[in-house]
Amino acid sequence: MKAILLAGGKGTRLRPLTLHTPKPIVPIFNRPFLHYQLDVLRQVPEIDEVILSLNYQPRRIEEVFGDGTALGLKLRYVVEPQPLGTAGAVKYAGEQLDDSVVVFNGDVLTQIDLRAVIALHRERKARATIVLTPVENPTAYGLVETDTFGNVTRFLEKPKPDEITCDTINAGIYVLEPDTFDRIPADTSWSIERSYFPSLIERGETFVASIYRGYWIDIGTPAKYMQVHRDIMDGRFVAPPFDHGPVISADGARIEDGATVEGPCFLDEGVVVKAGARVGPYSVLGRLTHLEDGARVDGAIVWANSWIGRDAVVSGATLGRNCHVGRSAVVGAGAVLGDKTVLTDFTKA
Repeated sequence: MKAILLAGGKGTRLRPLTLHTPKPIVPIFNRPFLHYQLDVLRQVPEIDEVILSLNYQPRRIEEVFGDGTALGLKLRYVVEPQPLGTAGAVKYAGEQLDDSVVVFNGDVLTQIDLRAVIALHRERKARATIVLTPVENPTAYGLVETDTFGNVTRFLEKPKPDEITCDTINAGIYVLEPDTFDRIPADTSWSIERSYFPSLIERGETFVASIYRGYWIDIGTPAKYMQVHRDIMDGRFVAPPFDHGPVISADGARIEDGATVEGPCFLDEGVVVKAGARVGPYSVLGRLTHLEDGARVDGAIVWANSWIGRDAVVSGATLGRNCHVGRSAVVGAGAVLGDKTVLTDFTKA
């Protein structure tokens, strides 16, 4: 059995963080995001190969994951000749497949039991199975309606409040039969949500839903990216490195006498927190990041090799790699700074 991981997007909602770092390798603590998705796929022993459907900076991704040997998975890379949309990418990556295939959207972080989804797909002899998840505010998403037997009956894009009939949305996880891909035109941008799935309903094919009520999040915006870190630190999503305690300090991190560190937080290897500096709760300091005397980082995510100057404050912000925050500068909540950003002394951002 194969899995296709749709990881070809440019991550535009996460810019400027993704200008030089494709979304699959955006760090969650010190692990590339894609690791967490591969963890889920590893639950299913019969998945003997994961096909990564790529388009944006594919070599960067392949450099990180290689052939998958170190992960206990066989990885194969398929690069779209041009953006093909979600259905077009599935057809292009799965042209030679002849068995049920698991498809995973590259934005999704979840702890779903894939084995149960595959079992439902086989029990119902479905042509396609879609995982749905409930949300509090369905108006921001496309709703998916089902009947009492769990058959998918309708897709409704961004409904108005008076059109809401359910709270279940597409969770971006599917089990599909490859012989249904014939309806997807070759070398054409084609949507799995707007074209492929509606075709199943129109033809009366067995198209079932699996409702998942556990942890699920789309990490594609800076706010959601920050929330993922908080959720892991709070134990709502159980994953390394926060399965060992509230303050995680990697080998080689140095916290000087007189510095203050409050958990939950994460300090990667080589981090230096000088005397008088403070690391507040829900902070993440990437590899070799340096906090000068009196600097304060509170509820912020700072990627590797950044420098926070004397008496500077970074609160509720996200900083890319190799950033320099000058003396007494202030970076406020919601700010997102791309790689190599330099803030001069006393700047406010």
